[in-house]
Amino acid sequence: MIRAVIFDVGECLVDETREYGTWADWLRVPRHTFHAMFGAVIAQGRDYREVFQEFQPGFDLYEQREARASAGQPETFGEEDLYDDVRPTLAQLRRDGLWLGIAGNQTVRSGKILRSLFSDDVDLIGTSDDWGASKPDPKFFERVAEVTPYDNDEILYVGDRLDNDVRPAAEAGMRTALVRRGPWATIQWWSVDARKAPTFRVESLLELSGAVRRFNEPEH
Repeated sequence: MIRAVIFDVGECLVDETREYGTWADWLRVPRHTFHAMFGAVIAQGRDYREVFQEFQPGFDLYEQREARASAGQPETFGEEDLYDDVRPTLAQLRRDGLWLGIAGNQTVRSGKILRSLFSDDVDLIGTSDDWGASKPDPKFFERVAEVTPYDNDEILYVGDRLDNDVRPAAEAGMRTALVRRGPWATIQWWSVDARKAPTFRVESLLELSGAVRRFNEPEH
């Protein structure tokens, strides 16, 4: 049975349109151009951080995050950036009696924002900065398993990426759900892996409650 549901952050819970728009502004690149290059890099199977290198060779994302913060322009997100299905989904899954968590590749700063938004809604909030391991590193999912009070095959990890979310979570023995939104899932959706690898494929997080319930039915 699935007893715990763990959510990725970016493009799963949080619409990152505003965040990446501010990165384009920081680089002094037209937003349309930045987004086009972002999609091209993903479609080529490259690391998204290479987008920044295309516009500014030698760009260090960590250093630039700190520079933005020092300039009073830190990366940020809030309630207005959450996808519309997030709050009702968490509420329904809680009513279903499931243990809930949020775990993604996020900075300490983002972790604080997540705790301000979701501390009353979930049982766990963990970030790559907290744990010293980033997806798709197996150590990240080992940490998820350590802090979740159920066996790996009772955990459902929900994300928008095959490479960072679905494959490594499945390799860790977890169930997986791919949600169709954001650039990665949109580009990967019709691939063979996207159709076969996830336990569930959903167009909206609102589908998760029913999918888990059906999975947990005795005849499964």
